Amino acid sequence: MTIQQPDYNPSGVGEINGNIFGLPGDYESANLIVIAVPWEVTVSYGAGTANGPQQILDASIQLDLFDFDHPDGWKQGIFMMEIPQDICEKNAYYRTLAAKIIERLAQGQPLTATPDLTPILREINQASEQVNQWLFTQSQAAINKGKRVAVIGGDHSVPLGYFQALATKYPNYGILHIDAHADLRDAYEGFEFSHASIMFNGLKIPQISKLVQVGVRDICHEEVKIIDESNQRIIPYYDPMIKQKLYAGSTWIDLCREIISHLPEYVYISFDVDGLDPKLCPNTGTPVPGGLELEQTFCLFRELVKSGREIIGFDVCEVGDGEWDANVGGRIVYKLANFMDLSQINADDN
Repeated sequence: MTIQQPDYNPSGVGEINGNIFGLPGDYESANLIVIAVPWEVTVSYGAGTANGPQQILDASIQLDLFDFDHPDGWKQGIFMMEIPQDICEKNAYYRTLAAKIIERLAQGQPLTATPDLTPILREINQASEQVNQWLFTQSQAAINKGKRVAVIGGDHSVPLGYFQALATKYPNYGILHIDAHADLRDAYEGFEFSHASIMFNGLKIPQISKLVQVGVRDICHEEVKIIDESNQRIIPYYDPMIKQKLYAGSTWIDLCREIISHLPEYVYISFDVDGLDPKLCPNTGTPVPGGLELEQTFCLFRELVKSGREIIGFDVCEVGDGEWDANVGGRIVYKLANFMDLSQINADDN
């Protein structure tokens, strides 16, 4: 279904109207609901991704809306809910507390040393669980109204509640994960819902049958062991191996098709922008040399749509607090919104 907006000119000047891309519409009329989660309490390197949703919103009105893959994509109806200020405030408070824990661990001291920081750790984990529950509730409410959902972080811990909401609708779905990191650490630095633990936590959801990771290049021994012992539930496409195959003459299109072949019918895309070359999002939380070009990821998603699989949701996380990062992040959000719409149009036609 497309939204009829006879008075809106997609070629006009972007309007600062509070909605992403300056698009018209509201929650009730939109087909895609964008939920901002300005949360980065557990970041262990660079901060600023909590401002990513606001930065993307501010930058989005500068984007032209013609999409070569889906010229009428803007008609689907895209609405971004108001950025929750209470989560912003809690993020600032708990981020300060988390920094004490991270510093203590970096000094090689136990949390139980004086002063004992274990009560603070419990408090942070409880606050993170509350954010997860909030997102689950918001996502499920939209899904129950027949809407699609997209999430903008914040750090990469934030989409867990959305994973859980999708699991109430889809008994079997896969995740296509773009990232420099595997995010398979168990409670990294003691934080149960760490940005480095999102896929470890996600795989506790039995409905997630497959995790295909693309671009990973910063990984620990324990994570490699989890992947190797996953009985093919996790399929890695490590960045050095991708590059080696391309240098040896493989085509990216062929690699894309191979990557997609591992995914089930329903696919969720989890896009951590540090999976890209850092020149594209230099202010991301944990930049790593190497990575993908933006058009490489769009090519992968294009082939995913062509395969007949259905994109059921997505997140864009770790967008740094910078104008250029926000420009790139906004383009990713819009492109994924259009690919998701295309995939569901194809599913309806079939």
